[in-house]
Amino acid sequence: MSCTESAPKTVEAPAVVVAPLPVAAAAAPIAPVVSLPRINEQAPAFAAKTTFGPRSLADYKGKWLVLFSHPADFTPVCTTEFIAFAKAADEFKSIGTELLGLSIDSIFSHIAWVRNIEEKFGVAIPFPIIEDLKMDVAKAYGMIHPGAGDTSAVRATFIIDPEGILRAMVYYPMTNGRSVAEIMRLVKGLQTSLKNGVATPEGWQPGDKVLVGAPVTVEDVKTRLAAGLETTDWYFSKKKLA
Repeated sequence: MSCTESAPKTVEAPAVVVAPLPVAAAAAPIAPVVSLPRINEQAPAFAAKTTFGPRSLADYKGKWLVLFSHPADFTPVCTTEFIAFAKAADEFKSIGTELLGLSIDSIFSHIAWVRNIEEKFGVAIPFPIIEDLKMDVAKAYGMIHPGAGDTSAVRATFIIDPEGILRAMVYYPMTNGRSVAEIMRLVKGLQTSLKNGVATPEGWQPGDKVLVGAPVTVEDVKTRLAAGLETTDWYFSKKKLA
C-alpha cells in the first residue's frame, strides 16, 4: 500500500436548471379618461376668443345658450349644420336663446370659412365661433373623444339655462349631422318644464299636452284622481297648459 495520500476526489454539484421567467404580455394602452360635465350642475366657466370678439359664459347670464362644437371648418357635414343653425338663429333669439359655435381651428380659419359659406351658399353666419386651439373649452366640456378621431371635437351640443346650469347635452359622431329642429324642440321643452314644473312626452311640440309627475304618496294618488286631469292610471296624467 502506498504511503502517499491520494488527491481528494472532486464531487460535482448537480446542475441547476433555471426555468426562464415568463414574459409578461404587453399591457394594453389605457384610454384617456374623458371628463364630462353633468346635467343640472353649473356649466364649466370659460373665456375665449371668438369671431365676434371675446366671449365668456358669464356674458350669457340671463339668457339660454346653445353651445355646440364641430370637428373642423371647411368640412361638408359641419357646413350643413352651420347653415341650418344660421337659418334658425332668429327663432332661437325669439325664445331668448343665443348660439355659440366652437372648434379647435383658428380665428382666421373660422373667418375664412364663414365668408366661404356666405359666398358659396348665400347664408351669413350671425353667431360667434370660439377659437379653441389649446382645447381648453373642449376638454372642460368633454368634447374630445380620442376613439372618435384625432384631436378634433366631436359634435357635442350643450344647452345652458339663464343661471348657467347645464340642462341638456347631446353627442353625435363626426359622420352624422345634428337636427337643428330637434335642438330647438329640446330648448322649448326645457323652458316649458322649468317654467311649469312638468315633463314633456316623446315627440312633444309647443301646444301639446304635458305630463304631470307621478304621485309619491297614497294621499297624492287620491288627490290626483280627483284633480280632473286626463288620467290613464294613477301614475300617468296629462294636462293642457293655459
